Amino acid sequence: MTREEFARLCAKKTVLLDGATGSNLIARGMPRGVCTEDWVSKHPQILLELQKEYVAAGSDIIYAPTFSANRYSLSRAGLQEQVEELNTSLVRLSKQAADGKALVAGDMTTTGVPLEPNGTMEYSRLFDIYREQASALAQAGADLLVVETMLGVEETTVALEAARDVCNLPVMCSLSVQSDGSAYFGGNCVEAVETLQELGADAAGINCSCGPEQLVSLVRNMKQAARIPLLVKPNAGMPTISDQGEAVYPMSAEEFAEHMLRLVEAGANLIGGCCGTAPQFIAEIRKRV
Repeated sequence: MTREEFARLCAKKTVLLDGATGSNLIARGMPRGVCTEDWVSKHPQILLELQKEYVAAGSDIIYAPTFSANRYSLSRAGLQEQVEELNTSLVRLSKQAADGKALVAGDMTTTGVPLEPNGTMEYSRLFDIYREQASALAQAGADLLVVETMLGVEETTVALEAARDVCNLPVMCSLSVQSDGSAYFGGNCVEAVETLQELGADAAGINCSCGPEQLVSLVRNMKQAARIPLLVKPNAGMPTISDQGEAVYPMSAEEFAEHMLRLVEAGANLIGGCCGTAPQFIAEIRKRV
């Protein structure tokens, strides 16, 4: 997909993304604490079924399960030499699920380590980490890239610059922010939109952390600063922790979809769900948008 084609798609309609992946895989049998990317590669049918359900529900774009398939994160499971192998196989798996009915975004996320001087991650090292994964995703046939659940503006710019260094695919960027819009590693959602669009992001916004009911004012503020499409992919409300230590998200699919409609009215162009959402959430959004 070209960047021009992506811009035309976002101008034509509200683009529907997918919902959560990890929590749904756990519900379907993935053990907690394993390397998700490795587990999915060994249990492809479960991911295929989930993503086919998202496509049937109306998702225009699904995220390949390559979230943490970068050298740094994979090293925790001793899989740091399998960056190309895992990204390639997982993109192809999602392309199979999409079956030409949806686009597939190669997914990248934070390493969880702040950049120097506030943390221990060097710029050049982080750039190389993201460059390696972005290259693998592009060569595997991803239609576009998404840099998501990022914890700070600075690390997001590094990922975007690395992606731009290896390909000209559309790149969407979204940060995980607190309810006041501030990012965990510094900056805020409005600053993120302003900075990322200057550096060539094709869409920018927020995902995870908050429920949609908390985001109307943030989306309006981002819209005032945005010259590119806004992406909003929140959780199904703020979770409570069960006696078993599991996060329980309060919103029904219908309630979530009603709140997402309000975010579209506030200026969101690309919408979907994060933690606690499932294919039925996407289906309910599709009914309303």
